[in-house]
Amino acid sequence: MSEKTFASQGDLEAKQVSFEQLSDSAWAYTAEGDPNTGIVIGDDAVMIIDATATPVMAQDVIRHVRQVTDKPIRYVTLTHYHAVRVLGASGYRSEGLRQIFASQDTYDLIVERGQQDMDSEIGRFPRLFKAVESIPGLTWPTITFKGELTLWMGKLEVKLMQLGRGHTKGDTVVWLPQQKILFSGDLVEADAACYTGDAYLADWPATLDRLAALGPAKLVPGRGPALHTPERVQAGLAYTRDFVSTLYSSAQEAVTQGKDLKATMAHVRGKMDPKFASVFIYEHCLPFDVTRAHDEAQGIRDPRIWTAQRDQEMWHALQQ
Repeated sequence: MSEKTFASQGDLEAKQVSFEQLSDSAWAYTAEGDPNTGIVIGDDAVMIIDATATPVMAQDVIRHVRQVTDKPIRYVTLTHYHAVRVLGASGYRSEGLRQIFASQDTYDLIVERGQQDMDSEIGRFPRLFKAVESIPGLTWPTITFKGELTLWMGKLEVKLMQLGRGHTKGDTVVWLPQQKILFSGDLVEADAACYTGDAYLADWPATLDRLAALGPAKLVPGRGPALHTPERVQAGLAYTRDFVSTLYSSAQEAVTQGKDLKATMAHVRGKMDPKFASVFIYEHCLPFDVTRAHDEAQGIRDPRIWTAQRDQEMWHALQQ
């Protein structure tokens, strides 16, 4: 059997962008399983939630925003530290950017592993880093918070909330309580694999419980289509719970049986493939997912840092 192309280096096909209105204040920029961006339009300013991977790619988000408002884009919120979400932030400076929000845990992760993550992600998924040379360096938050931060964009209440670990240690959601609209970042996915290479798999289901307790009527996931009804939101939460729970429980079974990483991969595939093999970026994510699940099941509480070299070593070791 020939070895698969590393990660998503072979994924070169452009995706169709959708720009959907959820309310007078909320929009979703989605693209067939590529990372989503949220837009919140307040009385006098705009917030972008997740900034895309490069400043040049941010220009397409700006072009869509300018079709519906001419208000300045004063705020960018980072749901977590991953390069594909944050490195485009500088593209909004020309639009009036004043503040970049993130949790303190996200800031700490950028300090600890931001450069390694940047180098790693660019190698994994080149298509998502169009005009990579336009990135000026790491994106640094200008305001950090612990737990919760409330911002009033005129009469619109915007809550930035850290409700628990899941996709990363620093996961932040953006909640519009007056409209019951939630921007979940990669804590929730729809029709796409969950990337869990930096995850806390044992914690993730309880964090999903806290998201569900908010009672969102609409939700913009990290990847996949916007969820426009409470029923779709519940389905997205259930899908994400099933993905991470099946992954972790099957890795725990493998570790209990003394399986090494490669044997664990085969065991996990037996449980995961029948349910998830057809969703976006599944083959990209699974080797990273299984590696982290195998670590956590062995008691390695905090995710190890991914480097470009570690990526390649892991990938080739798991190929048949």
